[in-house]
Amino acid sequence: MDVAARVTSKGQVTVPKAVREALGVKEGDALIFRIEGNRAVIARTPDFLELAGQLRIPVSKKNAAWDHVISSTRTNRAAKNR
Repeated sequence: MDVAARVTSKGQVTVPKAVREALGVKEGDALIFRIEGNRAVIARTPDFLELAGQLRIPVSKKNAAWDHVISSTRTNRAAKNR
């Protein structure tokens, strides 16, 4: 899909409705622009709070301090690589 838009004197662009609908962009959503050569790619950034509860956490890591989780993970990986 190719959709055109104009840049205002303030450097602003209105994201066309067809693009907003295709990306599922709503008011208040954050967008990211990635420069690839001489073009920019626009994407909706994920809402990380929507991901809450999507991953299963092993019982041994629930309510554990983050430093402990990282340390034990590194120890386990090192043991597997021996």
